[in-house]
Amino acid sequence: MSEPAAHFEAVTKVYSGWFGRRKVEAVRGVTLRIETGEVFGLLGPNRAGKTTLIKLLLSLSKATSGSIHRLGRPLSDRSTLARIGYMHENHAFPRYLTATELLNFYGALALQQAEELQKSVPALLERVGLADRSKEPISQFSKGMVQRLGLAQALIGRPHLLVLDEPTEGLDLEGRRLLREVVSELRDEGRTVLLVSHVLTEVEHLCDRVGVLVNGRVVATRPLQDLVRDSRNGSARSLEDALHSLYEEVSP
Repeated sequence: MSEPAAHFEAVTKVYSGWFGRRKVEAVRGVTLRIETGEVFGLLGPNRAGKTTLIKLLLSLSKATSGSIHRLGRPLSDRSTLARIGYMHENHAFPRYLTATELLNFYGALALQQAEELQKSVPALLERVGLADRSKEPISQFSKGMVQRLGLAQALIGRPHLLVLDEPTEGLDLEGRRLLREVVSELRDEGRTVLLVSHVLTEVEHLCDRVGVLVNGRVVATRPLQDLVRDSRNGSARSLEDALHSLYEEVSP
């Protein structure tokens, strides 16, 4: 069995309060495996700990306790970050750059050689439908165009693990179709996608397996088809209904 793309083992994250404010335990003893080659959906209500887990995985924050491995290596191996793509829901790109300049910049951060970028950057912009806007400053882009550019940025270097945080925010129907195609292509290539989304239709279309966080704890990890199967009678139900039922079961 291959190494998981990401492995959290008994991970806890406590944010210390300032000036006497109480501490916040954002993640509580999370153990979770995201297998290589799967599309994994990370679900849960607001403030469940999803963003904290992503920050820990990307070394943007440090766990209070527990261990995390990414791409088979401990977090201390920073070289693995060059093999991870990350698409955030709200991009803070320098708006004076053109799309081509931005991708060249991120390509250099991903340790791509200049000759590689000369080929890959135009191809990525073509793939996300921005080839005809490649020389325009990002300040002239719509929200949906910035999201498409964010997807291209995340795909620089053909990452082994792609992390998508609310990727459909601002995308139109065609943009969502494009995202589904890209995710399917990555799965077919044996690459891994971690999807965080409140758009449950996207989760239903894309994910092989899901993990559900509530109050910082993993309350379910199972194949999507198992989660939407009603345990009482074996009938299929919507993902929304399945999550609602699960939240009721674990609520204090």
